[in-house]
Amino acid sequence: MQEIRIIALDLDGTLLNSHKKLTEENCRCLEMAKGRGVQIVPATGRFWLGIPEEIRQLAEYAITINGARAHHAPTGRELYEACIPWAQAVEIMAYLDTLPVIYDCYMNNTGWMSAGMKEHIDTYAPDAHIGRMLHELRRPVPELKAFLTEQKQDVQKVQFFTLDPQLRLRLLQELRWPETAVSSALVNNVEINHAKATKGAALEALAHALGCGRENVMAFGDGLNDIDMLRWAGVGVAMGNAFDGVKDAADYVTEDCDHDGVAAALKRFGLAE
Repeated sequence: MQEIRIIALDLDGTLLNSHKKLTEENCRCLEMAKGRGVQIVPATGRFWLGIPEEIRQLAEYAITINGARAHHAPTGRELYEACIPWAQAVEIMAYLDTLPVIYDCYMNNTGWMSAGMKEHIDTYAPDAHIGRMLHELRRPVPELKAFLTEQKQDVQKVQFFTLDPQLRLRLLQELRWPETAVSSALVNNVEINHAKATKGAALEALAHALGCGRENVMAFGDGLNDIDMLRWAGVGVAMGNAFDGVKDAADYVTEDCDHDGVAAALKRFGLAE
């Protein structure tokens, strides 16, 4: 195996356990890898300030919003960006208004949501941890489409939540707008990004900026939006709790997120002890 210089990690269901916590063992092993000169890179659907502080302290670089952005954290310097045009985002939201969903968007590295939809977070996102994040990290506006039309700034991601699992599966297959990509990180959400906003594309751009090839990269994930990242990395690691398709895309399957799967893989590949 070539020298690993970058470790890219999905957060929810991967580095974080089912209680959305970074365990002591995962943290210890990442700190050990960082001490050996490896860049620890969160690769998440969240925006930067939505990443837990203890993980931000480990990271000099980050891939956020499903790959819509890769940046150097200390300076804010952009290394990669791919956004949905604001008018197209408004069109997408107008369609979502016809469905039993609530939706939000990321713009300027901030989460936004119509105030009326934010009132229904606990219904559409019944998981206590996800619900708390949405309450804390979504800024309410009177009406999101009108807000985007007023701001005329492009959108990093549109996301919606539904209580109907069959509707979610159907929309994952059927939702298609020009130059967009549809994915999912949770059992009740769907995420819409620009087609070039993928974790794999952002990771490739970041690695290139750091003078690394794919053989120098290890990536961890559990969700459908992690597949291209795992395939691109020289070593792709799927969590034991990952979807079957994610495991099929990986080079190695580790323990699940509640049994320090990240730490176990880092030890397995000699990056921690």
